[in-house]
Amino acid sequence: MSAACGWRAMFPRAATERAGKIVAVEAVDNDLTIPIPSSDHLRMEDCRRLTGPGLLWNHAGAVVDVAFDGFDPARVVKLWLSHSRRVLDAAGWHGEQSMARLFDGGANLAVSAPMDQLYAATNLAETAWHFCASELLGSQPGDFGRMIADLTPVMAREANPPLVALINASAARGIDTLCDDEALSLGHGTGSQTWPVTALPTPDEVDWSRLRNVPVAVITGTNGKTTTTRLCAAIAKAAGRVSGLTSTELVRVGDDVLDRGDFSGPNGGRLLLRDRRLEMGFLEVARGGILRRGLPLRRAQVAAVLNVAADHLGQYGVNTVAELATVKFSVHRALTETGVLVLNADDAFVVTEAARTPGKKCWFSLDPNTPQIRDACAAGTPCAWLDGAALVLFDGVRPIPVIEVSDIPIAMGGAARYNIENALAAVCVSRALGIDERSIKTGISGFQSDPIDNPGRCNEFSYRGARVFVDFAHNPHSIAAVTSAMAAVPAKRRFIMLSLAGDRSDQDIRDLATGAFAFNPDIVAAAELPDYLRGRELGEVTRLIKEACIGHGMADDNVLIVPSPSAGAAAILNLLTPGDLALLLVHSERDKIFRMLADDDGRNLRAS
Repeated sequence: MSAACGWRAMFPRAATERAGKIVAVEAVDNDLTIPIPSSDHLRMEDCRRLTGPGLLWNHAGAVVDVAFDGFDPARVVKLWLSHSRRVLDAAGWHGEQSMARLFDGGANLAVSAPMDQLYAATNLAETAWHFCASELLGSQPGDFGRMIADLTPVMAREANPPLVALINASAARGIDTLCDDEALSLGHGTGSQTWPVTALPTPDEVDWSRLRNVPVAVITGTNGKTTTTRLCAAIAKAAGRVSGLTSTELVRVGDDVLDRGDFSGPNGGRLLLRDRRLEMGFLEVARGGILRRGLPLRRAQVAAVLNVAADHLGQYGVNTVAELATVKFSVHRALTETGVLVLNADDAFVVTEAARTPGKKCWFSLDPNTPQIRDACAAGTPCAWLDGAALVLFDGVRPIPVIEVSDIPIAMGGAARYNIENALAAVCVSRALGIDERSIKTGISGFQSDPIDNPGRCNEFSYRGARVFVDFAHNPHSIAAVTSAMAAVPAKRRFIMLSLAGDRSDQDIRDLATGAFAFNPDIVAAAELPDYLRGRELGEVTRLIKEACIGHGMADDNVLIVPSPSAGAAAILNLLTPGDLALLLVHSERDKIFRMLADDDGRNLRAS
């Protein structure tokens, strides 16, 4: 780095940016220090690779997140487009692009890059921002020629022409590619083949006749993603397919769990789609994975947006629910040219964002008279709705009754309206993938609300004559939905446990606690989450929950502060008598609580 640069403080790259990197690249990249001018009013908050399509566009590349106040946003964008273009051209990337997305308080600034140059792209983006920040702050920039020369060895060491050749040859044939630091795959599942990125064949050496894309659906939303993904996989299994899924809990093909953990990002998608047993895949896709890295594929047949509600706002420049809707709708970028976007006509944010999103749409609704359902039927476009006591699929020609609500275990006799929505989404996704109505009905009717089929989602137990439900609801939208459904269940006394992560505002936590009062609880247990404090002190979250409960008129003695979810569950279970009802909203220690419920005279109830 040129000594002419007056700043030596480099923005600290996150450790995850280094994880899994090829050693040869890392050795060069770690030697490259790019000074980042900053002030109290202008700072770079993150710089990361984009490995696939996402919020900003369809391209791979790199993005710089910057925060600023007191600067003209239009000038920031103009400088970024100018300096990034200059740096791209100087690096020889004449065909690559740059773009900017403004948000309240900052901007996402991106450059596209060849797939074999994504680490170099982060250095290039930081270099471009160096010159932008220098001009904005009136500081002396580094020597342009020297800084570009410093990029050259990083680019040269990372370059992998065989990788680019295979990606281009695959795209020309309509075959999807899955790429990471270690491997390149062409095709999906049974039609895939994978090679190490250090030992790639030439396009002429590939047997293209063996490669193809299997049917894949990408499923997102604020709530219901996991249940809908599991339900779709169950339907595909009922249709005789080897189905697989990714979720916030695991990656599974058939009954074989490939790995456990949060795999709602692109790593989970690649792990699933590279399994050569897979015949049909369902990917749960979360906001974080879309924003951090992008989507793992470009040739999905279906994408679904279930709903959009306030959750995890304030990260990566996504500050409003409307902006979050745009993030969720990024899944349309993973679709093929003829792919179908499955959407919830009852969600105002979904309806608004859909008007700005191109492509073929399949709507579902709890009301057959919504404009989207009426318009779809008039246009001969497939859609689905709740018609009194049954789910109905319109196939473009005629309405077809699929299943009675009373035959949907997760609907709880109709009380769990959110699960009727999830079932309607699964009907649309499955039909768009070519699954017949009989298999759809079989899959839905056999899918239970228990720890086997849908762990952590309204699982019911009997304990000492009381009914106990365990659910993962953890944001205002999901807590309100679950507690409203449970309010219809008769009970002598009502107990609820809340356990909330600390990465929310004080008001958000109070609102979450307020949502629990739709359940009309007699006793509330507020459980600490020591592993999910996320910047808070131990006791802060439970104090806020207790304050909210007392504010709703609950006696101080009826709010229990407990050190963990399992301790909260134990406290409630010890108080239960026949006829009571307990709702345990469990963020962690779920398996431990399941074991507690199976002890004594507890037994799991498969919903009927």
